[in-house]
Amino acid sequence: MSDILRPDWPVPANIHAFTTTRLGPGVSELPFYRFNLGARCGDAPAAVRANREALNREYGLPGEPLWLHQVHGIEVVSDDGTRGSDPLADAAVTSHAGSVLAVLTADCLPVLFCNTAGSEVAAAHAGWRGLAAGMLEATVTAMQSSPTELMAWLGPAAGRERYEVGEEVRQAFLAVDAAAASAFTPTRPGHYRIDMPAIARQRLAACGVSRVYGGEHCTLADIRFYSHRREQRTGRMASLIWMA
Repeated sequence: MSDILRPDWPVPANIHAFTTTRLGPGVSELPFYRFNLGARCGDAPAAVRANREALNREYGLPGEPLWLHQVHGIEVVSDDGTRGSDPLADAAVTSHAGSVLAVLTADCLPVLFCNTAGSEVAAAHAGWRGLAAGMLEATVTAMQSSPTELMAWLGPAAGRERYEVGEEVRQAFLAVDAAAASAFTPTRPGHYRIDMPAIARQRLAACGVSRVYGGEHCTLADIRFYSHRREQRTGRMASLIWMA
């Protein structure tokens, strides 16, 4: 069993991307076992630092990833390769070769982007709040490439067979696009299973991105992945992308 998940998408050869799993070469103890990369979920700071150092070393990253301070918003930052404090944002874009972008998730939907020329990439964190508020649209708008030149990959997230939400979540999506109703399946009064990858595909198609891949891995069902809903107190995976 591999300790990382590589996207299956037809990107140029200079594009590198993967999502980590809890099976990586980490040192975190329970309940963060073992390759937690999130610095804001309660794990020991020394363990997170060691895990991030192992990430850079074992997977051949060309530099330190741009770690974001994610807040379930729609802010997008542009990465010029410099590193300092974590910017307050839920997505990042770059056209600089060697700049590694990363988003952290444990049920929310990570979305990676690149253009067909292999000259621009992006990474976005889209929980249901960000997805409803326009996180993906904001990321596409922040990219210099035309939407028709972009492709996207949907990483591991809470899947449609297990992710139950309330009526307020359904209404948040329907208020923006009535077509989102097809992504909700009733379970019990006032509750629905939500298909976040389906909504992501709808949203991306609406802003001109038709080449969308992935979306088949469920964090709630697959114990390789961290899941906040399944475990409550847990770690975070990283979905990373860069250009060589």
